[in-house]
Amino acid sequence: MRILRFCLCTVLGCWLLLTGALAQPAAPTQLNATLDGLDYPYPVRYLPLQLEGQAVRMAYMDVPASGAGNGRTIVLLHGKNFFGAYWRETIRFLTGSGYRVVVPDQIGFGKSDKPDIHYSFHQLAANTHRLLDTLGVRKAVVVGHSMGGMLATRFALLYPQQTERLVLENPIGLEDYRVGVPFQPLAQVEAGELKTTEASLRKYHATYYPHGYPTAHDEWLLPLVAQTRHPDFPRVARANALTFEMIYQQPVCYEFSRITVPTLLVIGQDDRTVVGKGLIKDPAVLARMGQYPALGQRTAAQIKGSRLVSLRGVGHIPHLEAREAFHRELLAFLKK
Repeated sequence: MRILRFCLCTVLGCWLLLTGALAQPAAPTQLNATLDGLDYPYPVRYLPLQLEGQAVRMAYMDVPASGAGNGRTIVLLHGKNFFGAYWRETIRFLTGSGYRVVVPDQIGFGKSDKPDIHYSFHQLAANTHRLLDTLGVRKAVVVGHSMGGMLATRFALLYPQQTERLVLENPIGLEDYRVGVPFQPLAQVEAGELKTTEASLRKYHATYYPHGYPTAHDEWLLPLVAQTRHPDFPRVARANALTFEMIYQQPVCYEFSRITVPTLLVIGQDDRTVVGKGLIKDPAVLARMGQYPALGQRTAAQIKGSRLVSLRGVGHIPHLEAREAFHRELLAFLKK
């Protein structure tokens, strides 16, 4: 009888392990240009657009408030090396606090199409404006992380009437990269992108966490790795090169004084991100760039009435690395 029970328990245990594995499939080893086959935390919809004569689709999540809503909408704008899904916990927090949350994948990123066009922050802002108009959102809080901070700044400058408040989370573009980062022709940038590997991606993403790369970040890294193994990758690499060029050639740091909406800056103090940092050969130039403590203070001084929150011991992605602190400061700003 004991032997029979042991055998039954063993079989049951194996069955549970097998069904659990089937319920939670491994991440795809290959993903195409639009991340087909990668599940997002909320339903994904698509906005059709016409850009430079091309029909393209812009992916987005539109998540209603859970429970009683407060009638306010928040737009979350992702960084260059990310896609909208990495806002998952922030979406959950904000919807639980009564907000509707709209999270686009910009054209050229995530599940959105990646056309070979001239990319500009003006165009991405116009696309986002079109999305909000289509969804009936007349006014929204605009939150931008990293490259999303440059885009959020451009959006607030172009559409102040649609921007209730502006939140910049470790935005890039607080300095003009053209001053210290050597110029590269587009073909050279693209050739470098085509050489991307899992090792090079891991090395770059590790710089976001000065005190150690957390294994949990693999959730946002591995889909990018999977794209490098797909036949579509040249299209992804081309879009990556074109958007690098956009960041390099279209600084927003000279226009912060023109922002008229209430603004919060959340700056992880240990961030030293510089777009194109690997191209800088002069140690003196390298030492003076990417100094986020000073850049945050300078930017806050330029934006009239802005509030600066400095997070000690935090790197480039506060909403992942210091989630509770980021959410606390964000909610306090929203309620003011």
